[in-house]
Amino acid sequence: MRHRKLCVQQAMIEIGIPGSDDLRLVNALLDFNGTLASDGWLIEGTADRLRALAALLELHVVTGDTTGTAREALAGLPVQLHLMPPEDQDTAKRAVLARFDAARTVAVGNGRNDLGLLEQAALSIIVVGREGCAAASLARADIVCASIVDALDLLLAPRRIVATLRR
Repeated sequence: MRHRKLCVQQAMIEIGIPGSDDLRLVNALLDFNGTLASDGWLIEGTADRLRALAALLELHVVTGDTTGTAREALAGLPVQLHLMPPEDQDTAKRAVLARFDAARTVAVGNGRNDLGLLEQAALSIIVVGREGCAAASLARADIVCASIVDALDLLLAPRRIVATLRR
């Protein structure tokens, strides 16, 4: 009997950035309210992009679920939901990131409670949507997008990220 070596290749987004370290992303931590959702419901076009992105990255949604709709809004999507306590959400979100390799993670958010994620992730994207974004988080982000659709499209077409971050 022949023994075959089983090689499982992990999905990944690899981005070579001239003048900077290359990115090898395997995880995405995504904020829900104000980032993926407006008033508790997914922004149009987000679900299809999450499905496509799940072929490339392991998707995690981190949220305090202010509106109480996250579980229902994300039902059937290829994401893992992490509910945060009402207090000290920045610390709770950083604790989720600590379970992963931050150097291989992209964080996408909009709020002050996303600051720790944005500071520690290999790539940080802030979304300035209908809720706006926290100024401190904006100052820390690597990339600023006008919508979650734009942010997810960047990850689906990573050459755009090269154009933004090259030196």
